[in-house]
Amino acid sequence: MTLPESNSPAQKLDRSDTRLRHDEGLSGALRGFIDRVRSGELGLLPVAVGLLVISIVFSILNPVFLAPNNLVNLLFDASAIGFIALGVVCVLLLGEIDLSVGSMSGLASAMIGVLWVRSGLPMPIAVTGALAAGAAVGLVYAMLRNRFGMPSFVATLAGLLALLGAQLYLLGPSGSINLPFSSPLVRFGQVMVMPDWFSHLLALLPGAVLIINGLRKMSLRSAANLSYEAASLLILRAFTLTLGLQFAVYYLNQGRGIPWMFAIFVLFVMIMHYALKRTKWGRSVYAVGGNPEAARRAGINVERIRMSAFVLCSMFATVGGILGAARLASASQQAGTADVNLNAIAAAVIGGTSLFGGRGTAWAALFGILVIQAISNGLTLLNLSSSLRYMITGGVLAIAVIIDSMARQSRASHGRG
Repeated sequence: MTLPESNSPAQKLDRSDTRLRHDEGLSGALRGFIDRVRSGELGLLPVAVGLLVISIVFSILNPVFLAPNNLVNLLFDASAIGFIALGVVCVLLLGEIDLSVGSMSGLASAMIGVLWVRSGLPMPIAVTGALAAGAAVGLVYAMLRNRFGMPSFVATLAGLLALLGAQLYLLGPSGSINLPFSSPLVRFGQVMVMPDWFSHLLALLPGAVLIINGLRKMSLRSAANLSYEAASLLILRAFTLTLGLQFAVYYLNQGRGIPWMFAIFVLFVMIMHYALKRTKWGRSVYAVGGNPEAARRAGINVERIRMSAFVLCSMFATVGGILGAARLASASQQAGTADVNLNAIAAAVIGGTSLFGGRGTAWAALFGILVIQAISNGLTLLNLSSSLRYMITGGVLAIAVIIDSMARQSRASHGRG
């Protein structure tokens, strides 16, 4: 007599495999996280630790730093440069650079002032004109890189000077143009915040999306007979994320509330994250950044990918310039100069985007600019000079590049092993 099929060794092994596939609990997730860190896959860990340390240090030195209204102001200030940093992420992923993003943002603010205030054109037309100019600048950089092989460092450095000259020419002898304080654009950049109930509602969405995507991934991996994350761990992650976001929203609502400008910035970060991670274009960006020649042999139109990245970078810089003008209610010769370039590029790198190309996410722009703006805000509260702010920001940038380089070496060594 044969044993029942359910008790056969094959069935026992299958049940054991099933338990292994389901038993990806907290301990398994922790082991996987440690393994990824050891192999150089740091993700957003350095910037998260940095934000925590910065918050603790500045709150000890000045308790006002963590006051709700101060954090709201920090989010207002971070949004404009955050858009510029989001564009910088696009070109850094290709192993390229755009040194003219600050000048492009300054030119965009000047165009808004000239077209809208001086010429009397409707604001939407002025904004459209500025965005078109940004797209044209990006196309020029792409052409110089693709057709003439000009390094992006040189092309955008020349663009920096040319765009700065165009900005000064447009503004003329006065050097500045004031924007109407009562206009929707200025109110959007200075005072408009989300209703409390709406901000709490939005804070529920990330957790819900995490659960939906997690369940879908579990189903696909189960059908493919692969291991997958336990449902309990997925729910725990979603609950923790939702709880943290709800507390952050509640705390910020004790002040003025969450700025609409910051919410729109986060929305664009999410859109770019989806585009980079879930679309053919995004996969092509990472492929070109990792190895352009291999990407070309795989059938990817490298020149077109470069063109799209440079155009996006210049257009995001344009959006940042428009929002910067709205924040200050003016377009001036100082717009886009000083530390705008430094902060935008530093934010992308500090957030985890590799200078070597092929690694990074859109979230780097968000978390990186929060680090930069937290440092700037904290030092301002301590009444320290701008020279110290530059030196400290430069030091943080140097640390971020060192971490990136070490992580790259670690990945290379694990790959050889």
